[in-house]
Amino acid sequence: MASNPAFEKPKSWRENATLLVDVATGRQPADLVVRNGRWVNVFSGEIIPGTDLAIVAGRFAYCGSNAGHAIGKGTKVVDAGGRYLVPGLCDGHMHVESGMVTVTEFCRAVIPHGTTSMFVDPHEIANVLGLDGVRLMHDEAMAMPVNVHVQMPSCVPSAPGLEHAGAALSVTDVAEAMTWPNIIGLGEVMNFPGVIANNEVMAGEIAETVKAGKVVGGHYASPDLGPAFHGYVAGGPEDDHEGTRAEDAIARVRLGMKAMLRLGSAWYDVAAQIKAVTEQGIDPRNFILCTDDSHSGTLVHEGHMDRVVRHAIAQGLKPVTAIQMATINTAEHFRLAREIGSIAPGRLADFLIVSDLPTLKIDEVFARGVKLAKDGKLVLDIPAYDYPKKAKNTVKLGKRLKAADFDIAAPKGANEVRARVIGVIENQAPTRALEADLGVENGLVAMDRANDVCQIALVERHRGTGAVTNAFVSGFGYVKDCAMASTVAHDSHHMIVVGTNKADMAMAANRLGEIGGGVVLISEGKELALVEMPIAGLMSDERAEIVAEKADRLTKAMRDMGCSLNNAYMQHSLLALVVIPELRISDVGLVDVTTFQKVDLFL
Repeated sequence: MASNPAFEKPKSWRENATLLVDVATGRQPADLVVRNGRWVNVFSGEIIPGTDLAIVAGRFAYCGSNAGHAIGKGTKVVDAGGRYLVPGLCDGHMHVESGMVTVTEFCRAVIPHGTTSMFVDPHEIANVLGLDGVRLMHDEAMAMPVNVHVQMPSCVPSAPGLEHAGAALSVTDVAEAMTWPNIIGLGEVMNFPGVIANNEVMAGEIAETVKAGKVVGGHYASPDLGPAFHGYVAGGPEDDHEGTRAEDAIARVRLGMKAMLRLGSAWYDVAAQIKAVTEQGIDPRNFILCTDDSHSGTLVHEGHMDRVVRHAIAQGLKPVTAIQMATINTAEHFRLAREIGSIAPGRLADFLIVSDLPTLKIDEVFARGVKLAKDGKLVLDIPAYDYPKKAKNTVKLGKRLKAADFDIAAPKGANEVRARVIGVIENQAPTRALEADLGVENGLVAMDRANDVCQIALVERHRGTGAVTNAFVSGFGYVKDCAMASTVAHDSHHMIVVGTNKADMAMAANRLGEIGGGVVLISEGKELALVEMPIAGLMSDERAEIVAEKADRLTKAMRDMGCSLNNAYMQHSLLALVVIPELRISDVGLVDVTTFQKVDLFL
């Protein structure tokens, strides 16, 4: 692989400065010259016609009106034919594991869509395998032909005392990771109450990151923009992707943070927040576009950062401004503007040839001066990356589950109960804390399918305790006997089972125990869809397009059961996320995330 220039990391700007000067001035020939393009300049906000680019050793040397002087005998020349020359797109915050695939397969899926830089937080695998899991993804990321920078997970577990993950990370672990070559900063600090309370672990991790001169990622999932929010910002986080309203974005920018606006598979937070720019005139330079969580079906069929940029443009943002939010703004935030995020001398030659700017129709994708994709297809294969055995067989149930494990006993003598119910909100990460009056049959609380109240269970899967936490959920709309189980259960990644039939729930849980993790849908004892994810119970070792096909079958099967939610699988996977309000489930019990306290199932 090292013999292929696409996989060779270019020398630094400093190391190549004399060569870059020689090519820019015509004393040495370029490796590649792109002629007659329309330069989308993210520094000046202009579109400059009649532009040539001269590239050598993976970096831009000359960007101007005529690069003829840089063309030599061995120079490859590409005619842009008046098309747009756009910097490679950057995803400022994302989790590879949400794509159900490895870093390699994620790259294979998104490169044709123009993504050449990603800032990934592997806190999913960290919750299962700890620091070893982070190192595995860190090393895989370094082998890619594009820029995959890794943030060290900050909150494993995300809410100490309210959940038990498969591993735990310490301040010492964070300090060690800051010495690794591809760690760009600290991943989203989800324990915002800990920051506000000056928790020594949160304060220590942030201090180690700042000492290393790296970026502290934020995650403030509360609508309260008063003193608590100000305290959180004062504690050190420099960006935040959890805003859902225009006032959230404005508050973050006013306090010096970068407002990250996400459009993932199930999070549609750009439209409301971009009004801060389009309607209220807030300076767009402190806004960054990102995806956060995108599953394989979205990546293969709809796109990645190109999808986000198109969406932002459709909300009324100028195309160049939207591109800035997905390129130079991101690069500057991570202190990498001299490397990525623009087409300018010295920077890595990551760029796109685009035939239509408002729809961002990408014809060709180049990274480090090498063409990687054309017309939506890779032209360079990326070899599969092998994960070791220790990264697999992580699902430990401790016993074979039975339907009775999902029984919910009513208070003694009760004929009816008033129960707390987790309410799913379509296209958003938060949930609602609902209540429902439920009947009692033979001493057990009954689901209420007619009113869309079915059962949810969290099955402990890291230590083989056999423990099952049962509760209720609303919003999936299931009308048939069925159950869906997943070992992707942000953030502690136990197993979540949602169903209308306890026998199906037990069968679904046991199936994932047999195969080492993934997601499965069972109806009346029959397996309707299965996506195997043997790597930490989070990622498949198959090609992205194969995983997407299996995910499509899962989506169809869920619809056949009556679920019409957009990207319902993503909603399912977040029901244990005890750092986003209002109500969640964990191995500890039901958690009120507005007060960060365990609460009883019955009122």
